[in-house]
Amino acid sequence: MIDDFYQLNPYELNKNDKEILLRKELMLLTEFHRKHCAEYSSFLNAVGYKEENVKSVSDIPFFPVRLFKEYDLLSVNREDVFKTMTSSGTTGQAVSKIFVDKETAISQQKVMIKILSDYWGKKRLPMLVIDTHSVLKDRKMFSARGAAIIGLNIVSKETVYVLNDDMSLNFEKLQNFLDKYKGQRFIIFGFTFMVWQHFYKELLKLGKFFDMSEAFLMTGGGWKKLQEEALSRNDFKDRFKKLCGIKHFLDHYGMVEQTGCIYAECEYGHLHASIYSDVIIRDPKDFKPLDIGKKGIMQVVSVLPHSYPGHSLLTEDEGIVIGEDNCPCGRKGKYIEIIGRLKNAELRGCSDTYADKFK
Repeated sequence: MIDDFYQLNPYELNKNDKEILLRKELMLLTEFHRKHCAEYSSFLNAVGYKEENVKSVSDIPFFPVRLFKEYDLLSVNREDVFKTMTSSGTTGQAVSKIFVDKETAISQQKVMIKILSDYWGKKRLPMLVIDTHSVLKDRKMFSARGAAIIGLNIVSKETVYVLNDDMSLNFEKLQNFLDKYKGQRFIIFGFTFMVWQHFYKELLKLGKFFDMSEAFLMTGGGWKKLQEEALSRNDFKDRFKKLCGIKHFLDHYGMVEQTGCIYAECEYGHLHASIYSDVIIRDPKDFKPLDIGKKGIMQVVSVLPHSYPGHSLLTEDEGIVIGEDNCPCGRKGKYIEIIGRLKNAELRGCSDTYADKFK
């Protein structure tokens, strides 16, 4: 049924229409994974899942995301696995392994393009990556960090990696890129802490203004380390506005276990769920769904995972649903705020993992 979603704009469905379409697709995926993944079938049996009891999306069982670190979970034959993605982790820490077939990979690419096109248009844009090209060569580094860059390459007409292998800023590459695309729209992408540490701080040292007023600065993760530096999200934006003239910011929340379904930031600073995904906030005491405005554990659902049972996951993050169908930007669906990692949960985000090296 995924083709039904492709016919729609990513934020056009209201609460009721989205619920109907999403529930139907998630139920189909639940049954598919039950038949094709023995471990997931055992999980459904253990929680007493019965299809006839599903009245809403929140009734779809939530699979603890941590289990992807403990088991090889796939719903296709191993010979059909197109690529294996891994989450980031500190040394010696177990990582999630996500097995992706071509069907799932194509869906992830299509959805990523549809979501991002809603923010910066359908035209392919040049992209300045605040990272080193070796992130794609070093297998130890190729996890969520490398996957995000590869995913964005699809919407880029030219990709320039502006950091050297020692993570120093290559000013010549930067200047050449800015000269080439002066007055044009372009993308700057990097994980938040890396953008701050290796881009902003290095530009600041030069004491000159760089005109990046047409850029979309896309970041993700890594806010924990910046908060330790007493830097808020608004401070981060204000600093970049002053230094580079950037006015388009596109932070996002996403996870390797549900690649493609990102929650992207609108011009009002809200992270939006598209028609391909949704967030349910659950009470940590009894796991019951909480109302809008209440803080709790995030359950995320996605219609994309076909090759592995990742369509309904209980994360290790806390969040809040701020509102639904009423954001001033006009996009329908829920918009959320990420509070951060649950206490005692492992450090797992790729940007946070990298930032941890700077303690």
